[in-house]
Amino acid sequence: MSMGKALYRSHRPRNFDGVIGQEHITDTLKNAVKKGAISHAYLFTGPRGTGKTSIARILAHVINGIDYDDESMHLDIIEIDAASNRRIDEIRELRDKVHIAPTSSKYKVYIIDEVHMLTREAFNALLKTLEEPPEHAVFILATTEAHKVPETIVSRTQKFTFKPIDQSKVIEHLRSITKKEKIVITDEALRLLAEHGQGSFRDSISMLDQLAGFEKDTLELADVQMLLGIPDKALIEQTMTSLLANDTKGLFDSIQELKVQGVDSGRAAMSISSYLRSEIMSGSQSLPYADSVRLLKNLLPLTLSSSDFLGLELALLEQMKPAETLGAVKPIGKKEKETTKTVQLAAKSNDEIVAPKKEVKPPEPKPEEVKYTALPLENIESTYSHETEEAITVEKNSLNKEVWEELLNDIKKKHNTLYGVLRMAEPIYDGSLTLRFQFGFHKKQIDIPQNTATLRKYIELYFNTSNFTVVVSKDSKTPVAPITIAEKSDEENAVTSVSNIFGGAELLE
Repeated sequence: MSMGKALYRSHRPRNFDGVIGQEHITDTLKNAVKKGAISHAYLFTGPRGTGKTSIARILAHVINGIDYDDESMHLDIIEIDAASNRRIDEIRELRDKVHIAPTSSKYKVYIIDEVHMLTREAFNALLKTLEEPPEHAVFILATTEAHKVPETIVSRTQKFTFKPIDQSKVIEHLRSITKKEKIVITDEALRLLAEHGQGSFRDSISMLDQLAGFEKDTLELADVQMLLGIPDKALIEQTMTSLLANDTKGLFDSIQELKVQGVDSGRAAMSISSYLRSEIMSGSQSLPYADSVRLLKNLLPLTLSSSDFLGLELALLEQMKPAETLGAVKPIGKKEKETTKTVQLAAKSNDEIVAPKKEVKPPEPKPEEVKYTALPLENIESTYSHETEEAITVEKNSLNKEVWEELLNDIKKKHNTLYGVLRMAEPIYDGSLTLRFQFGFHKKQIDIPQNTATLRKYIELYFNTSNFTVVVSKDSKTPVAPITIAEKSDEENAVTSVSNIFGGAELLE
């Protein structure tokens, strides 16, 4: 095995024929080179680890008639990482130097990786160069997020879209590497590596490289699971069995075992999601279809977090059937407990059981009369009980404006940044809570694990679910002014005005 060099670098393709899974691109480029039809600008888009940079380097060497050696550096092939050279100054420098003739080659090739990271000013500077490029200059732009590249740039390039590599081809390639490197590994372990590489050669090979560090004669499935923090399949099945049986204790025991095994909440959520998807695709789902889809929807945001086990527990518990549908005793209020006790005593004495008189309930208050008594956040976990539920008199099945205002006001007291984002949301409640934003920036802020966990605690107090969905829609009825509970200071009003103008920009605390 090569020493001091990553496997993905050792086994990087050196010519078009060595590229696997992107034949629709390599064949086109080979034909273009043969005909001498070289474009002045190319745009390579697609997922990470699918060969964009490798093919860019191969193309740069082929059009210059230079042998490609990964260790060699050529003065006429310049690689720029846009993630760290994104400012206009760097692109201006490129624009000034691009007119200098190549030192020894026919073309001076600029490979700009992660080009979507350039600033707007830098893109404008690059655009001027692409509009009137020198005869000797070729630009190869690569990105994983093509939608962030301005259309004015895209229209001046030849665009090639890279596909995720088919899993069977990844397995085949990994097997050829293990033979060359004399690594003994089972087929099941290879299959799991390829599956979690998600169509990326680089990611799959990097994981194989890590496994090769294990001092074992044969690498097995359990080794891959341990490396990736993937829970055992039997434990996931046990979790789902407890869920279906309404076995709360069994469910919590399974989640505790996930923690003991060192599995983070994101991996657990992904494994449960994979289990549900497999059942849906096979048509043998144990949960009703609608329940499976709802659970998948609730698990999706949890896959981005590594420590939100509370969210995982709540997402699973929400799928359990109400106790009364199973003939079990439902937690009930004080008066109902007394009635139940009377009936049970009568049954024991073989007396005739007389049905208790039906209580005449007072008419429900109109929405505008609904009141809500909020609890201090620090007492959420310790005091949230049936007594607490009685203190919450809000009608649970409708979104009351005053309740949403109370929630925002509570959050503002301790989490001003989160409040600044939430005030730009359009809340929708139809049995589940949806927060609709007009801009993706706001959704990204809510998706931060710390913000997700904080918001979930507050929602637990105010609504009949701890889960929520965040969507982005240009049709969102974003509030143009903050929801006000108390009078604000002049300084706060100034911040609010700036926030409104710039679409609810993040407020730094």
